[in-house]
Amino acid sequence: MLNTIFQGLFDADTVSVIAVSDFLICVGCALVIGLILAFAYMYRTRYTRSFVVTLAMLPAVVCVVIMMVNGNVGTGVAVAGAFSLVRFRSVPGTAREIGSLFLAMGAGLICGMGYLGFAFLFAIILGAVLVLYSRLDFGARTNDGRYKTLRITIPEDLDYTEVFEDLFAEYTQRHELVSVKTTNMGSMFRLTYNVTLGDSKKEKELIDKLRCRNGNLEIGISRQETATAEL
Repeated sequence: MLNTIFQGLFDADTVSVIAVSDFLICVGCALVIGLILAFAYMYRTRYTRSFVVTLAMLPAVVCVVIMMVNGNVGTGVAVAGAFSLVRFRSVPGTAREIGSLFLAMGAGLICGMGYLGFAFLFAIILGAVLVLYSRLDFGARTNDGRYKTLRITIPEDLDYTEVFEDLFAEYTQRHELVSVKTTNMGSMFRLTYNVTLGDSKKEKELIDKLRCRNGNLEIGISRQETATAEL
C-alpha cells in the first residue's frame, strides 16, 4: 500500500518503483555524507553559513534526482539543463568552493545509484585528503611576504619611466609597472608596481628611499593578491 502511494502517475507497468525504505536509507546516507564533507570543508577555512548548509544538503538533492531519473535518458538531459541554468545564475566562487561542490555532487551521484558503501568510502577518503591538504597548507606560496603591490604618487613633471629603476634593482628581484593613472586634477601620477622583494626586512628602507625620490608624496604597499578570476 505504501509503495502504491509513492508510485508515479505516468509509470508504466514495466517500471520498477523504488521502495520507500530504500529511498529513506539512501537519502539518510546522503545527508550524513553531506555533513562529513561540510565539516571537512570547514576545517581551517573561511566560510559562510549558507555555503556549508548547501554543501551538506547537496548530496541528498543529487541522490534524489538520480533515483528519480532511474535510467531515463530524456529526464537526465532535462536535469542537466536545469543544473546548467542554476550554475550560470550563481555568483562565481573560488576554486576550493567549486571543487567542494563537485565533490558533494559526486557523492550524491554514487548514493543515488545505490552504492552506499562506495559513497561513504569516497566521502571519507576525499574529506580526509581535504583536511590533510588544509593542515599542511598545500599549495601555499613560499616567502609569500616578498610579493607586494607598490603604489607611488609622483608629480607630473617627474619622468616615471626610469626614475626608480636603480632602487628596484637594489631592493627587488623582480618588478613590473602594471598601471599609470593621473590624479589630483592631472597634477600627479599614481604608479602601480608588482614587485618581488629581495629581502622583506628591507621594506621600510625601500619606502624611505622612494619618499626621497618622489618628493615625500603618498606611497602605499600591500600584499600582492591573485586575480579573482583565476583558478
